[in-house]
Amino acid sequence: MKKALITGITGQDGSYLVEILLEKGYEVHGIIRRSSSFNTSRLEHLYANQDILNKKMFLHYGDLVDTSNLNRLLEKIGPDEIYNLAAQSHVKVSFEIPDYTAQVDALGTLRFLDAIREVGLKKVKFYQASTSELFGKVREVPQSEKTPFYPRSPYGVAKLYGYWIIVNYREAYDIFACNGILFNHESPRRGETFVTRKITRAASSIVAGLQSTLRLGNLDAKRDWGFAPEYCEGMWKILQHHKADDFVLATGETHTVKEFVELTFAELGVELEWQNSNENEKGIIKNIDFEKAKQLVNYESNRQNYRYNFTTGLKKGDVVVEVDPNYYRPTEVDLLIGNPEKAYKELGWKASTKFEELVKLMIKSDLNKILKRGY
Repeated sequence: MKKALITGITGQDGSYLVEILLEKGYEVHGIIRRSSSFNTSRLEHLYANQDILNKKMFLHYGDLVDTSNLNRLLEKIGPDEIYNLAAQSHVKVSFEIPDYTAQVDALGTLRFLDAIREVGLKKVKFYQASTSELFGKVREVPQSEKTPFYPRSPYGVAKLYGYWIIVNYREAYDIFACNGILFNHESPRRGETFVTRKITRAASSIVAGLQSTLRLGNLDAKRDWGFAPEYCEGMWKILQHHKADDFVLATGETHTVKEFVELTFAELGVELEWQNSNENEKGIIKNIDFEKAKQLVNYESNRQNYRYNFTTGLKKGDVVVEVDPNYYRPTEVDLLIGNPEKAYKELGWKASTKFEELVKLMIKSDLNKILKRGY
């Protein structure tokens, strides 16, 4: 039985990855940070399974800023594979806490690699969660493993250090260390402060009569959005490759934030039209058909719990989307679109969930959660 160690196991990617590895027969260890509030909600379904918790899945307290802790855990666990997914991963927030972002995202990776070297885990395979934010002010379209980097945020710069320290330790100490340059990947488990979940959750709340407007930053930013579980499978494939290397994982398609908003509201039966531009741009209701939204609701399985009255307060002409300059980044990333050709040729990996399917998955999940809880 292989042993895997995952940092960031309580996050979106960590929770999907642990499911994938357990299915493949791994013993999985995860590092979690001590918190005064529960931070393991994405793992609750695994906690409840007595055949998994403390038999196939083990959780350890730790932090990437604590070197001695990392050394002890590596000595204790002796993992075959390490997936470093932990990070301060919010780009906008990284401008406000740049030092902490660097400590975790940049130096945290270095601490891990040095711990591997000091403990003497010569056969361990290490996966580093890199990011499309490395490309920032893009130098070519689409972006591949050979595209020059130009990060545009403290987050991107910290991840750039993480990328190059992986390459350096791979070449200097022959560590099987790989970078997965993953473009945006989303799911119903995405954190609510990230733009995609912010959109699907707010749109559901608006239709349920619990919120009036959705406020966003740059509506014209273009991103390459895929489905998170498929990307987590790609992480595993990267570490099964015959040699340590770096790979772009992406769909090869790009869509604007505005497109994501339009499709989300359309799934709920609300057609939008846009007025004005830039900071004054607004999304206004053009047509409403709540019957379409009701098709997304799981009435039969949750009939007793549902607060499933759709609001009758919405009407044509209502403003439901507004631009808020407070959400602008000091330096914007306008266009990201990945070229996943290398991953397909060498790993057999390909994103299969289409943009429209992804949006529908997310909006259906959020709508049902909000109607069930009433908030």
